[in-house]
Amino acid sequence: MFLLIVAYLGGVLTILSPCILPVLPFVFARADRPFRSHGLPMLLGMALAFSAVATLAAVGGGWVVALNEYGRHTAIALLALFGVTLLFPSVADRLTRPLVALGLRLSGPATDAKASVFSPLLLGIGTGFLWAPCAGPILGLILTGAALNGASVGTSLLLLAYAAGACTSLAAALLFGGRVFSAMKGSLHAGEWARRVAGVAVLAGVAAIASGLDTGLLAQLSIGTTSALEKALVERIGMPMPSQQPVSTPQASVDPGGLMLTSTQPEPKKPSLTLPDEGMLPSLAGATEWINSTPLTPESLRGKVVLVDFWTYSCINCLRTLPYVRAWAEKYKDAGLVVVGVHTPEFAFEKQPANVRRATKDLGIGFPVAVDSNYAIWRAFGNQYWPAFYLVDAQGRIRHHQFGEGQYAKSEQAIQQLLAEAGRPVDSRALVSPEGKGTQAAAAPEPALSGETYLGYGQARNFASPGGISNDRARVYSGVSALRINQWTLAGEWKVEGERAVLVQPDGRIAYRFHARDLHLVLGPSADGKPVRFRVRIDGAPPLTDHGTDTDAQGNGVIDGQRLYQLVRQTSDVKDRLFEIEFLDAGAQAYAFTFG
Repeated sequence: MFLLIVAYLGGVLTILSPCILPVLPFVFARADRPFRSHGLPMLLGMALAFSAVATLAAVGGGWVVALNEYGRHTAIALLALFGVTLLFPSVADRLTRPLVALGLRLSGPATDAKASVFSPLLLGIGTGFLWAPCAGPILGLILTGAALNGASVGTSLLLLAYAAGACTSLAAALLFGGRVFSAMKGSLHAGEWARRVAGVAVLAGVAAIASGLDTGLLAQLSIGTTSALEKALVERIGMPMPSQQPVSTPQASVDPGGLMLTSTQPEPKKPSLTLPDEGMLPSLAGATEWINSTPLTPESLRGKVVLVDFWTYSCINCLRTLPYVRAWAEKYKDAGLVVVGVHTPEFAFEKQPANVRRATKDLGIGFPVAVDSNYAIWRAFGNQYWPAFYLVDAQGRIRHHQFGEGQYAKSEQAIQQLLAEAGRPVDSRALVSPEGKGTQAAAAPEPALSGETYLGYGQARNFASPGGISNDRARVYSGVSALRINQWTLAGEWKVEGERAVLVQPDGRIAYRFHARDLHLVLGPSADGKPVRFRVRIDGAPPLTDHGTDTDAQGNGVIDGQRLYQLVRQTSDVKDRLFEIEFLDAGAQAYAFTFG
């Protein structure tokens, strides 16, 4: 109930956001009708359509995005017709009979019994398809939970509560508008004038949504209004919230969504470990495939000490833990340690078994890997982080966990202690100290001032190209002459989708002003698998000795698969730098920047 109230309050604040402006004309256009028979059904239709589409979009993948796009086009046409019939009744008379019937039903008189409920409900559903809410902290929290925990009645109720909150604000505005309209009726031709103004406003709203203004410029303007208020509300009630920049805590620095962690606490030397019982090892039956092993079960692992490692292969934080996980698997395998990697994807391409098999081979992983593409094992553990370690004793009880990078000495000492409890003591004096290479190298001693940045509109922040992002449609973008720290731009013709930006024509570019030793970018080749050539520049010049493992000194490289690419590895003098990458071929897929 508490979360429902928070979601409702977050929805109430939505009316203060600029990106709700294109929806308001559709609401005010019915301000002259009775609220109970016209306003209330329309708002109900909006809430139901939004909550249904948002639930499916959070858990359903790309097909839902495509389906909703068709719904948006249909709704745009429907509501444009509604605006025309308000503005030009005489034109409506000349339209074909089915369109006239539909238009007049939407704008028909209040005395029409059939239109009294169903026409405003239909109008509300159409408006719900066009409602592209600003993803403030509270809505972002709900959608993140839905994506990670799967579809549920609870997710739909939270989204419905959020939509109900927004509709409450709109209802207040609608009631106020109705009073204003009633007061104007005494004036000559006031009703006709108000109807024509409503028609113009509806058509302007349709134009704004069709052009992407609602999710571009207006969504960018919303950051300083609704998001700030929602953040203050979340902080006031002490509710955990996804972060858009690294947030330091006593144990970890949290990347966007609170999911990928990197330790900021020094390694303990020789702590006295207390390893409490944290519950039994959950089932591993949800894996869609096993790599390097037949399917494992808690029963088959009984008598072994088990390290369960949640990871995904494009996560830089996960990659930097691999040298230690491989070293532990090799050092303690004869003493009874079994390492089980659980590969739970972040991006859609990481769900493909062939990609996971290739990554496992390329990364030199020889221990068993459960392919958890449906998040079944993730949910069974109640996990929320990449990377995450769970250490299980010989009786099948979880005795220790570690979220994020670092604390390697403590984790290894816990392994040694559980092996000793199982009657297989090992030499505890020497701990592993592997040295990772490339993307597996340890993070820089100084923390990066740039945080993970997504290029898909689902989680995009700090985008600086004029006009903002146009969702799911190709458009020519332009860069800007100067960028502030952590701002980025596109240049050339791109199609920005929910989790990636796809280059439509050759010679497209991305620019980012960053402050970190390392810069990585999750990239993929064209849809047909054809490699894409690229060229990197730092402050307008080739990177030379500051090039990453996936570029040469002149900044040249090739995208040959969907993975994380290390493009910059500075040797000294870490400071604010301008990163630019130019793709010489069409089809490049860009997902997210990460730093180290």
